[in-house]
Parts: sequence; structure tokens; C-alpha cells
Amino acid sequence: MVLLLPNLLSLYTMNTILKNFLSALRRFKMATLLNILGLSIAFAAFMIIFMQLDYDWNFDKFHKNSDCIYRAEITFDGGAQAILSRPYAERFIHSSPHILAGALTSPGPGNTTKAVMIEENGVKNSYKEKTMVVYPEYTAVFAFNMFEGQDSAMHEPNTVLIPLSMARKWFGSQSAIGKQLKISYENYTIGGVYHDFPSNSVVENSIYCPMNPEENINSWGNSSYSLYIRVDAPENSEHLFENFKKNFDSSTVEANNQWIDELNLRLTPLADVHFTTDTTYDSTPKASKQTLLVLFAIAFIIIIIAGINFTNFSTALTPIRIKGINTQKILGASERTLRLSLLTEAVSISFISYLLSLVLVYLFSLSSLSASVNADLSLASHPVIAGATAFIALITGFLAGLYPTFYTTSFSPALVLKGSFGLSPKGRLLRNVLICIQFIASFSLIIGAIFMYLQNYYMQNTPLGYDKDEVIVTDINGAIQDKKEAFANQLKSFAAIEDVTYAETLLSSSDQYMGWGRSFRDGQIQYQCLPVDISFLKVMGVEIEEGRDFREGDDKNRHGVYVFNQKARNDYQLELGDRIDSAEIIGFMPDVKFASFRTEMTPMAFFVWGTQNWGRRPTYAYIKVKAGANLRAAMQYTRETLHDFDPEYPYDVRFFDIVMQQLYEKELKLSSLITLFSLIAVFISIVGVFGLVVFESEYRKKEIGIRKVLGSSTNEILILFNKIYFRISCVCFVIAVPIAYASIIKWLESFAYKTPLYWWVFLIAFVMITIITIITVTFQNWKTANLNPVESIKNDG
Repeated sequence: MVLLLPNLLSLYTMNTILKNFLSALRRFKMATLLNILGLSIAFAAFMIIFMQLDYDWNFDKFHKNSDCIYRAEITFDGGAQAILSRPYAERFIHSSPHILAGALTSPGPGNTTKAVMIEENGVKNSYKEKTMVVYPEYTAVFAFNMFEGQDSAMHEPNTVLIPLSMARKWFGSQSAIGKQLKISYENYTIGGVYHDFPSNSVVENSIYCPMNPEENINSWGNSSYSLYIRVDAPENSEHLFENFKKNFDSSTVEANNQWIDELNLRLTPLADVHFTTDTTYDSTPKASKQTLLVLFAIAFIIIIIAGINFTNFSTALTPIRIKGINTQKILGASERTLRLSLLTEAVSISFISYLLSLVLVYLFSLSSLSASVNADLSLASHPVIAGATAFIALITGFLAGLYPTFYTTSFSPALVLKGSFGLSPKGRLLRNVLICIQFIASFSLIIGAIFMYLQNYYMQNTPLGYDKDEVIVTDINGAIQDKKEAFANQLKSFAAIEDVTYAETLLSSSDQYMGWGRSFRDGQIQYQCLPVDISFLKVMGVEIEEGRDFREGDDKNRHGVYVFNQKARNDYQLELGDRIDSAEIIGFMPDVKFASFRTEMTPMAFFVWGTQNWGRRPTYAYIKVKAGANLRAAMQYTRETLHDFDPEYPYDVRFFDIVMQQLYEKELKLSSLITLFSLIAVFISIVGVFGLVVFESEYRKKEIGIRKVLGSSTNEILILFNKIYFRISCVCFVIAVPIAYASIIKWLESFAYKTPLYWWVFLIAFVMITIITIITVTFQNWKTANLNPVESIKNDG
């Protein structure tokens, strides 16, 4: 019996503490629920951020022998380019026995979404699918996990590989091997079906087509291909280019070989390609390590803020719990037992919040907000992250409950009976410091989120030098390319459509476009070239500063004609009438922003093909809608007209605004994520304020009652409470501004064109958080300030 007494006492102690806690919860129901919700949201945000971090940090690391795979890049002063010529790549692939396999891909306009037509049992179906033109050895560099067929199938002419997801979509459970399909009107046979690759890879789930063995095989000046190699061991990659250059004989090249001798290659490990941002003509998905570190920091900041709230709230409950705890001491409970019970309680609440966060992650994955995250958000795909978050929840509960537990059990009965701890200077200072940390984080995140929004708005709405509003764009195929005039005339017969023009590229859809290097005045010039129709500049509203626009007859010129931008004119001292490879410069235009805002303005020209040129096949139509006309009606008529010309082809018809959104999709996703997590941080911080206000209003009732008796009005009492938090807000804002400013400056370095750092953004952040705080403080204190002062004084006593 004597041995059982300590255990019974311990159980009694825990039961009494639990009753006291539940009593406190009933008294502060709203604050308690908000704190649990804040913890749950923090754990959910933590898991979502780490799912995205896992997606990026492990990009391409799942490949077999991933540490032996490299991408070859040509380097030059200030950067590199991810493309090189086919004959140069061929020489490099065969230059060393350490290179076990090498394969080219064609990352240019040919590797876009293409029309795929399949006929089954007399029924024709059309799809738009991603295609990649590659060396058959591509599957020797990257291991394809085949579902059926062989990964070597591309060695057979016109034989393709498709992903399992595509095979299921097209053929259901039937075997896809041997099935016929048309890709842009060329016939192919399916030779293999591979299991889909994870989305975090440069290897896309595309249709893989074999490259024509004769394509540009001797074109040393045509840099249009990306080269991936697999070596026998990572350490053997270090001297590959050095040995290649030492043994390369440029005299065997049937071209002007001086520039070939000056080329330099670097080999970028596959795992680093995702983070390589100094390369041009690089179509692989990108992420910034700096951005990932920011997200990493935000994840822990949110957890810390939520933990601080929990600590504040637990500390705030001390005055009404301490009498019960003191009773247990008198009955013989040890401090060790009391502290263990209180810590167990804190950890339990934190773990319950974690369980609720699992539900929140699931709901987030079903919502439209999930589009801002690239990663798979299913918890089953991330057991390590879910388990690690559970551990962090336990640690958060332990650490957040540690201080209140020891502090609550450390007071003498005399102080407890006075009930003065809650408003003691030391207790108030602790709570204010913790709230300051929350406010600093909230100010910094809100300022960052606003500037990210402004940068995205700037990129999408800054004048580009051409008309992008009220424009419809669509890809076109041979049925329209051969009947451009008839197609344009039919569209213009609709009252809402003003004009139609054509081009080989889609403006503002990429960081770079087709680059040309040409001989000019005993030297070489480099510029980006965009072939267009003779009506393009007029329809798109591009101004001519000197010379003339394209006109009828220019397309009958033998060599073609140029209109250059001012950047090219100034860099190369171009003049009207100059000829580049016999093509005449007929005009100069302003520096229109034809590419993304991530890149600096470069020399560029619009070009109309001549009769002797190898081009002349536009791939896009631009339809200009009349100002004030019904855009939706014009879109519908465009679709109907396209169907009239080719009812089977799956045209991609869009408003030009959509092109801009797709160009900055990465930035928009990041901005959405930062904004979301900033709002979460603000919410959790306000929850902390709410909890403290509940505490202070409860334990200053007597003071408020006395002030009312002495003549203070309700407004004066509310101002008294708000002054405290306004001062805290001001101090935190002063600390947060330089932190946010430095962070934004660093982030904007990745853009060539930047939004100004407006002073009013900082003011908006201050006003926003301060107003929310004042509303929270006023809402909670209104009831207390309007209580009968006699009742307040009597109840407090």
C-alpha cells in the first residue's frame, strides 16, 4: 500500500492538473482553439515547404549512375550556352574511352508540343503531346525502365518510345507495341513503352523520336543541340575536354575553323543542371538555391512563431493554474511529477495539432492552391517528411512547454496567493520579446511578398514595344501554311477581327530565340533573329525609328531583308543599306522586349525570308482583335475557322496574355508560395497577440474597473491597450525593414529588369499589420472595457 501511494498521488496530480487545464481552456476557449489551429497550420506549411524542397534538391538524383552523367556547355566570358553543333559534339563523344555513351537532344523549336494523330478501328483521334528528337543512344545515357518493348527501339527508323501514361490514355490496357501514329504528318511506329519518370527530371515524359542520321551532320556553325554524356567514373570527367582539345585537329573541319579552336567546354554534373542559371538556350526546369534557402528559412520561422505562441499562451495560463499546482505541492506532489505532467500535456497538444496538420495538407493538395507547388503533395510519397514533422511537433511541444512548466512550478505559495505573476515586469517582458520576434518575421515576409507581386506585375504589364493586348495567337500547320492568304481573309471577314499576321516564333515566350552568327565588316556579329511575315510589324504595332517597314515584294527579294533593334545598331555600328550575307538592312526599330525580363536586351532583328533562304514556313498566326470588340466571340470564330481548314488538327488557341503568364510561371508560383506563407505567419502572429490580449484583459479587469470609476471612457481604455502593441509594432518594423530590404535586393539580382523599390511598400506592410493588430486588440477588449466596473472590482477580489 505504501509503495502504491506515490503512484496514486502521481495519477491524482496529473488528473487534477488536467482538470485545471480544461477549466482554463473553457475560460479561454477562443484563444486555445486559435493556438491549436496556428500550430496545425504551421506544421502543415512546414511539410508542404519541405515537399517542394525535396522535389528540387533531389532533381535528377534518382537516375541510375546519375553522378556519372554530365551536360556539355560552351563557355564564354560572362556565361555559357547549353547548345553546340552536331559535328563538334560527335567529335567530343568519341574522343575518350571514358565516355561510355553520348546523346544529343534538339531543345529548339522542334521539341515543342506537337500534334499526334492516331487512327484505331477507323476512328481518328488527335492529341497535343510533348516530343523530343534525340540520338538513339539517349537511353544509354539515361536508364529507361521499360514496361514493354526495348529501349533500343529507336535504332530502327521512324520508331518511337512513349511513356506508360500516354499509352494508357491512347490505348487503355492494350499493348502499344507496333501501333502506328502520325506526328506532324510523319508516320511512326511505337517500339517501346517506358515507365514514367518523376517530374523532377530533365528527362521528360515525352514521345522520343530518333534524330535523322544526316541532320546537320557537317554543320559546324549550327549550334542547335544539347549534349549529355555518361562517363565510367566521376573523377574521369575532369580532364576530358583538356584531352579532347589537345588532340582535336581543326584543319580537318570543312569550315572557317578559327573560332572552333577558341571554343571551350565545361561539363556540368546532371544534379547541378537544375541550379545552373548562367546558361543561355537552356530549356531545362530551373530553381535557385538561394530561393530554396529562403523557403527553408520560412519553414522554420513559421514553426518558431507557432512555438512562441504556444509558449506565450501556456505562460498566460499560469495565474489561474498556479493555485491548483500549489495545492498539489501541499498534498505532497513533487516538482518532478508536476513538471512531467505539464510537459506531457504540452507535447500532447502539439502532437494533436500535428495530426490535424495531416488533414490540412490533404485538403491543400485538393485545392487550387496546390498549383503553386511542383511537388507531389501526397503524404504516402513523403513518409520521411511526415515522420520528421511528427518528431518536430514533439520537440516543439517539449521546448514550448519547457519554460512555462519550470516557471509555473517555481513560485512560492505567497506569490501564488497574490496572483501577481501574470502582470509582473519579468513576465510581461518575456511575452513582449516573443511577440517582437513574430512581428519582425511577419513584417519581413509581407514586404517580400508585395515586392514579388510588383516584380511579376512589372514583367507582365510593362510596355514591350509592341501591341500585346487584344491579340489571339495560335499554332498553325501545313493546311494553313499553304493557304495563309485565304485563312487571313476568312478571319478578317468577321467584324471583330482587324488583321492577321504570321511568324516563326511566339514573342515573349522564351528567354532566348534563334541566334545567328554572321560575317560583317571583317568580323563576326551575333544576334537573335525572328523570321516574320511582311505585315508583322504593322499588325503588332512595332514602331520604325529610321528606314522603312517591311512591304510587298520584300518576300520576293532573293536574300531577304532585316529590321534591327537599336541595341544591334549601336553595338555593331550598323547603317541603313548595309548587307549581312547579302540580306539588306532596311530599317531600325526601338529595343522591343521580345524575350523575358530575366535577360538583358541583346542585338536582335526581325527578318523576312528571301526566295533563296531555307526558311519561309511560319508556325504561328497572330490575330489582332479590334479595340472594344468581343474577344470571346473573336476567339470562338478563330476556332471555327481553324476547324474549317483542318478539322482533325488540335490547334492551341490562346490570348496573348496567357503566353506572358506561362513565361513567368515559375516566378508566379514562387510569389504565390511566399504570399501564402507570409499570410500564415501574420495569422499565427495575430493569434499570439489575441492570446496575450485575452490574458491581459482578464487579469487587468480590476484596473479597468478602477479606471472606469475614476472617469475613464471606453475609448480611453481601448487606447491604453492599443498603445502597448503599437509601440511593439513600431520597434519591430524598424528592425524588419533592413532585413527585408537586403533580402529583396538579393532576389531581384536574378532579373535584368527590376521593379523600383517603392517606399510605400514598407508603409503598406506597417499599416496592414498594425491595423490587424489594433482590430484584434480592440475586438477582444471591447467587452472587458464595457463591463460594469463594480462587477469587475468585485469579481477580481
